Amino acid sequence: MMEAIYQYAWLIPVLPLVGAMLVGLGLISANQATNRLRQLNAVFVISLMGAATVLSFAILWSQIQGHAPYTRTLEWAAAGNFHLSMGYTIDHLTAMMLVVVTTVALLVMVYTDGYMAHDPGYVRFYSYLSLFGSSMLGLVVSPNIVQIYIFWELVGMCSYLLVGFWYDRKAAADACQKAFVVNRVGDFGLLLGILGLYWATNSFEFGEIGERLQTLVESGSISSFLAVVFAVLVFLGPVAKSAQFPLHVWLPDAMEGPTPISALIHAATMVAAGVFLIARMYPLFEGIPAAMNVIAYTGAFTAFLGATIAITQNDIKKGLAYSTISQLGYMVMAMGLGAYGAGLFHLMTHAYFKAMLFLGSGSVIHGMEAVVGHDPVLAQDMRLMGGLRRYMPVTAITFLIGCLAISGIPPFAGFWSKDEILGAAFATNPLLWGVGYLTAGITAFYMFRMYFSTFEGKFRGNEMEIRHELKSAALVPNFGPGAMDTRELAATASSHDSHDSHGHSEHPHESPWTMALPLVVLAIPSMLIGLVGTPFANYFEEFIYPPSETLAMAMEKAAEFEPTEFYTLAGASVGISLIGITLASLMYLWRKIDPAAIAAKIRPLYELSLNKWYFDDIYDKVFVQGSRRLARQVMEVDYRVVDGAVNLTGFFTLISGEGLKYLENGRAQFYALIVFAAVLGMVIVFGVT
Repeated sequence: MMEAIYQYAWLIPVLPLVGAMLVGLGLISANQATNRLRQLNAVFVISLMGAATVLSFAILWSQIQGHAPYTRTLEWAAAGNFHLSMGYTIDHLTAMMLVVVTTVALLVMVYTDGYMAHDPGYVRFYSYLSLFGSSMLGLVVSPNIVQIYIFWELVGMCSYLLVGFWYDRKAAADACQKAFVVNRVGDFGLLLGILGLYWATNSFEFGEIGERLQTLVESGSISSFLAVVFAVLVFLGPVAKSAQFPLHVWLPDAMEGPTPISALIHAATMVAAGVFLIARMYPLFEGIPAAMNVIAYTGAFTAFLGATIAITQNDIKKGLAYSTISQLGYMVMAMGLGAYGAGLFHLMTHAYFKAMLFLGSGSVIHGMEAVVGHDPVLAQDMRLMGGLRRYMPVTAITFLIGCLAISGIPPFAGFWSKDEILGAAFATNPLLWGVGYLTAGITAFYMFRMYFSTFEGKFRGNEMEIRHELKSAALVPNFGPGAMDTRELAATASSHDSHDSHGHSEHPHESPWTMALPLVVLAIPSMLIGLVGTPFANYFEEFIYPPSETLAMAMEKAAEFEPTEFYTLAGASVGISLIGITLASLMYLWRKIDPAAIAAKIRPLYELSLNKWYFDDIYDKVFVQGSRRLARQVMEVDYRVVDGAVNLTGFFTLISGEGLKYLENGRAQFYALIVFAAVLGMVIVFGVT
């Protein structure tokens, strides 16, 4: 029976693909009829993802029972010594990722029915969702790095389509282009790395690449510097996809897409693809200490960077986006420190509680739109929220669970996974432990700032003064050609007020069951799933261990547990989280400390955080405006030099043609005269000399 499940495992990515294709074909060939049957299409797509979820759980259970890894491939291309196969592979890492991706995708699809109920693009959205799920699942089961790269690009394409889903909104159109361009930078590095590794090792298989490269470096056939370059180039792919510094700038802007996408792509699955690739390529990275250091320090700095920016964000989704960047930094740091199991454990726990937080933010936005209208500037700003717990109890409780989980409060999931990373950092690199420890405190502060600003206190959504202030600020771009004068600004603000900013209720309301149910379901793993990886009985570590280790080595490592060290580190970690929560309570719940007064005292640091460390401004100056200047200069050269040379050639051809026209007249007497003149000229020249 189990063998049959493995033989049909290819259905897991194919089922959602079938859904996407059939719904997509329906939209192309019979658009109106397909859109009329919107709920039927949704049920069809959700059912196919449900079937993929059941298969994924069956495979995970089989792997837990000890079934050997299974790979099935067929030759896709061959030329001489070059052979490339495609297929699928099932091992412990794949099984875990399949369950994470399918469960989150299924719950997000259910949630979408409520969130997108009134959107005219409802069916198209489900088609894109299904295509994305298929691409991500295809990436997870890939047996070699070329197939991973193919699905890697498909995932990027789906991200582009989904982030820019509301393409008629300029912000969404700009965001999907930014995501696409920034990811191209990382993907180009990944492609160069793949080609370099193939040139060196003559293989695309994960295990073989690592072993052969190690042998080549030891024998001196390839310099260790070149091996580091290849590894870092491959790492550029995860840097872009997992939004690590310096390619992190696309993820917050990508929140312009509908909230279910923020949860599915940018919290749970797509951004986790980068960490997954590091895990898959672990045989390559772990043999190159310099590359491991680059990974660890990049992750640690990104964790700190994301947390420090999240402190000052007022848009609820962008705050969560920077939180995602920070948590991904923890995972990447763990991978770089050699804590393979800890990094993947945090990937799994984070997928559930961050998906719940994003869906919770979508529920808040849905409730706020009843008051402020369909205007993201007003519906997503925490300065207009407050007191929502009274109106949205289910959303508030699940959001609080998510905040406790991400803050690392026991026994919630985030505590076990984050502490395992901090423990590994403390044992191997105390400096990175210090960065991670400080980041844990900041994380607790900004998450509870978000919770208190949104759900506690009095409701501020009907205060027109705040609305006008937010609209005025939103209409002035920071830079670029869109700047308006004050008269334009006033006119635009009034038109926005008349069109977008009117809801139909005085107070927000709880979301429908299709949105509330996924929140409740996700709250369960957010609370309990961490228990599979406690240091007292680390089942996760025994299940997921690096390819270079055996099960016996993993069991032995899991058994090396020192209670005193654990309690000390865990106590310190919980302590700093409680300090962060207390500070957030004093500032945003009890109002004993004025945040504005603190911001005034540390103005430069506050401005640094508020302006996202100025990365967007620097990139705009250097890359956007710089490339425009370069393009203008190239155009000038093209116009003056290239076009000038072509025009000059044409001019000379015209003149010479016109001149020859008068010489070539067909009269014999005229030709005789020319010959006589030429002879006379030669006689004179030679006679003189």
